[in-house]
Amino acid sequence: MILSERDQVYLEHMLDCIDRIERYVENDRARFLQSEIVQDAVVRNLQVLTESSQRLSESAKMNQSGIDWRAISGFRNILVHDYLGLDLDTIWLVIEQDLPQLKKALEAMGTV
Repeated sequence: MILSERDQVYLEHMLDCIDRIERYVENDRARFLQSEIVQDAVVRNLQVLTESSQRLSESAKMNQSGIDWRAISGFRNILVHDYLGLDLDTIWLVIEQDLPQLKKALEAMGTV
């Protein structure tokens, strides 16, 4: 499936957010937990990433049905609306466990 230009822009934006997060945390949990600046940068990029995911067309999302798009959308709502209750350990788990898989799936979307 060839992505529309619009979908390609959002896809690249999502991948850029993941790349930034990876650079900010440098795969170092302590770095993430000890720096409010890094935390703020990561949360902001997660917000942008999840917002961009909602703007992808349904046909683009169907191209990667293994991605839990609904969970990403729900996570966006938590990031945006429950920012006072964010749990840094949960955010770290997302960074460590979910983002690498999401990145691979998004990269695959861009090459189909």
